[in-house]
Amino acid sequence: MQVTFLGTSSGVPTRARNVSAVALRLPQRAEMWLFDCGEGTQHQFLRSDLRLSQLRRVFITHMHGDHVFGLPGLLASLGLAGSSAHGVDLYGPDPLESYLNGVLRTSSTRIGYPLQVHRSRPAAETGAVLFEDDDIRVRCTPLDHRVPAYAYRVEQKPRAGRFDIARARELEIPPGPIYAELKRGKTVTLEDGRTIDGTSLCGPERPGVSLVYCTDTVFCEAAVELARGADLLIHEATFAHGEAEMAFQKQHSTSTMAAQTAAEAGVGQLVLTHLSPRYAPGNPIGPDDLLQEACAIFPNTILAKDFLSVDVKPRCNSS
Repeated sequence: MQVTFLGTSSGVPTRARNVSAVALRLPQRAEMWLFDCGEGTQHQFLRSDLRLSQLRRVFITHMHGDHVFGLPGLLASLGLAGSSAHGVDLYGPDPLESYLNGVLRTSSTRIGYPLQVHRSRPAAETGAVLFEDDDIRVRCTPLDHRVPAYAYRVEQKPRAGRFDIARARELEIPPGPIYAELKRGKTVTLEDGRTIDGTSLCGPERPGVSLVYCTDTVFCEAAVELARGADLLIHEATFAHGEAEMAFQKQHSTSTMAAQTAAEAGVGQLVLTHLSPRYAPGNPIGPDDLLQEACAIFPNTILAKDFLSVDVKPRCNSS
């Protein structure tokens, strides 16, 4: 998995940062997912090497404009391009469907591909799985914000162990489609009548990677629990530590709250995003100051910027 930040500002865009949007690439299935879609996100796609035609799922955290105003335009453009015959599934707060229907209806916009909206609230409130297929599971949880908001966790299911090609050759198993079946751990009957158990040719099962996208919220235990043991945590850091009182008032996180969440959850890496425009370079407090504050609590922290790409890697368990 690889994440690409398309917008890392909070509230309003700046010259250097657009508002919230994070793309998740799933190369093995030629598929892309999007988390939040602030105004101008489709322009950010044009400035990146991402292929909008691969968009399959969109997860919206909450209904504030800097996280959702770009969605109608993006979906409309996708339809005009005729590149989404497979359709798009949307996940988000209860008002998401009525919001989209209202915008599309009043603008006389027709979406010419399958579009389905799923409510995140039931899964978030009950702990149920929001989405699952053979490879990936998605869960979510409520956050503490001024409006209903949700964090999302994407988990890659354990993968089969490495296939022992040398051993397969020793057994004179003919290469081809049979190898693919054996790699998946299936039992195959060869033309000569032998039955081969694929698991006997695969090493130990390899754990998949996981990431959590958490914004907007003040520090909350629900976020810690959702992020428990994740390889990558993407967390908002709207305010510096010195403005914690404002963070509580506006129900946002400081850099140190994000780091505290990462530390308590035992994640592999933390990426700070959703920075207030007040911390633009040249101001008394800048983005690097927020990064230093977070690193003092959770050293393996980096600062997101627009078009930054980060590979999701297994966390180190050496400690």
